[in-house]
Amino acid sequence: MKQLSLFVFTLLILGNFSCSTDSISKEEEQITDEDVYFPPLQSTIWETKSPEELHWNTDKLPQLLSYLEETNTKGFIILHQGKIVVEQYMNAHDSSKVWYWASAGKTLTTATTGIAQKEGLLAISDKVSDYLGTGWTSSPLAKENLITIENLLQMDSGLSDTNGDNVSPDNLEYMADAGTRWAYHNVYVKLQDVIATTSNTTYKEYFNTKLRDKIGMSGTWIDVSDLNVYWSDTRSMARFGLLISENGRWENTQIIPSTFLNAATNTSQNINEAYGYLWWLNGKSSYHLPQSQGTFDGSLIPNAPTDMYAALGKNDQKLYIIPSKDLVIIRMGDSAEEENFALSSYDTNLWAKINDLLP
Repeated sequence: MKQLSLFVFTLLILGNFSCSTDSISKEEEQITDEDVYFPPLQSTIWETKSPEELHWNTDKLPQLLSYLEETNTKGFIILHQGKIVVEQYMNAHDSSKVWYWASAGKTLTTATTGIAQKEGLLAISDKVSDYLGTGWTSSPLAKENLITIENLLQMDSGLSDTNGDNVSPDNLEYMADAGTRWAYHNVYVKLQDVIATTSNTTYKEYFNTKLRDKIGMSGTWIDVSDLNVYWSDTRSMARFGLLISENGRWENTQIIPSTFLNAATNTSQNINEAYGYLWWLNGKSSYHLPQSQGTFDGSLIPNAPTDMYAALGKNDQKLYIIPSKDLVIIRMGDSAEEENFALSSYDTNLWAKINDLLP
């Protein structure tokens, strides 16, 4: 106990630690959790477990895999406590080929923002203009100065979402005060500019060093028109999902602060209950959709677990995290039915098949 007290005292003196004894205990409990498996870095080794040992309904697995293939899936993985239970590639895809994350990659920017805040490079309560200077929008200065980093994470900057994906100042027009209107908007990408500016490097370099390489991901950011899109193999998305499911921890290293991730994966504002910091949240009483100002009653994906949260990308890129079941589920591929921005009817249809498999 004396050693622990000395350790905490030393960290406090160094200015690297500021939390209660209760939070110390919780963090230590996370770090020493031996039930979760982490695949080694720079290796193709990834331990598996069978659906049989989990008492899953294995007779339903062929139906799930057939459905995935029929609906243009390329890569599909289910992890349980970090180990691979299901991994399948189809439709001319394989484990070495890359695919785009689309808007599911927004959550990579969330994670990188949390790391930058941990390192003291920014605070999400800061004005965006503190880092990018004034005039990064075409809003009146007083309105621009209302927009914080957190507003970009929450999608409630108040900027117009009617001018396409280009984020030049002329296209970022004032529509409402920050915090009063939720709209799915590519302006979140300005977070990457903030991180590049405050870290005195490029966003790609910061992301690679602080996140990608630390958990053994592969992949890269590619500029596509006005979008910055992440491409990787399917296992890299699974690695990221595992990191998030373990509250930002990879083995014995806390990469993303757990307190930040807790805020990121819970309702972040009072307009769209089903949205955190670029994460979609299931089990809420209502939700908003991209390109809509309407409120829809009910849960985002009614037949999925209520505690599930998800990274959802165009044309049915899916990363589902289900804490109550210790599951991470990945789906990459072409659109299953028709083009979409994030949520689609495919989520409900796919979960019907997944539910048949699970006990």
